[in-house]
Amino acid sequence: MYEFAKVDYPYVKKDNGCRLVWTDPHDNDKEKVIYLTQDDLSHLHTVLSQKSTGRVTLEDNAGSIIVNESESSFNIKGDKPLTVKTSVLAEKFLKFIEDHDKVIIKCTEYVPSQKIGEVDVKNKLLSAILTSETKEDKLDTDLFHVMATRRSTRKFAEKQIEDWKIDRVLAAADTAPTAGNFQGFEVFYVKDEKVKEMLVKAANNQPYVNAPLVLVFCKNPSRVKLNFPPETLAKFAIQDATIACAYSQLAASALGLSSIWIGMIDEQKVMDAIGTNLRPSSILCIGYPVQKRNPRPRRNLKDLIHVI
Repeated sequence: MYEFAKVDYPYVKKDNGCRLVWTDPHDNDKEKVIYLTQDDLSHLHTVLSQKSTGRVTLEDNAGSIIVNESESSFNIKGDKPLTVKTSVLAEKFLKFIEDHDKVIIKCTEYVPSQKIGEVDVKNKLLSAILTSETKEDKLDTDLFHVMATRRSTRKFAEKQIEDWKIDRVLAAADTAPTAGNFQGFEVFYVKDEKVKEMLVKAANNQPYVNAPLVLVFCKNPSRVKLNFPPETLAKFAIQDATIACAYSQLAASALGLSSIWIGMIDEQKVMDAIGTNLRPSSILCIGYPVQKRNPRPRRNLKDLIHVI
């Protein structure tokens, strides 16, 4: 007899459905799983949220869900029905919806300066900027030279950053590798001067946070739809956000800009300033440097690299 255990994301599946899991109380390694598509999930949510009863026919007529007052049954073609108390199902199911549907982003959509064609490709922004012509040819394409000459800057010139360069900095974040390619992060491009001042206060009153270009990188573990515990998904999300920020920082350097990575932040104050409930990982401040600084010496490789 299998007992209902949880509602969770599907295994490595990028749609907005879920999976319902029953386990054998005598053997935790044995389980039965029912997958719900986004439409299935939506129909079941309607029934349970209204505390009503009814029948949900699964997509492609794969089976049905019958919700009664006391017990609900899941009838999949070719398998024995699985049952669960309706009260238990409603509690776990609605909690799942609440936990994974409460990302708040109070912002307008970013509109790139580059004109994007009608071709439906994943990296529209990247495709547009790589095929566009720029007025200036100031792009360092030697990756190792970019790495060697990058320096943190705390004094930015008042010179405005060209839109085409901002496009490239943001596109770099979009190309960063992420866990399962789910991109468990969000980028907040801060233009509002009042918000920048709030971020200065949230970053231990570091004045250079009010830079010409300010990007806040936030973790969004709800995007990482992998079958792992929440703490693991959170780890993936902070890694995703960190790598994306690093990609943007290197892109800025390649474009002749300087930057500083801000990690000393009051997370809640940052969240309040930008209007989200996503936790920030860092703030990247970018601009033209008042003075270009020379690279500083680093550790010897023999002290840094440890061969096992």
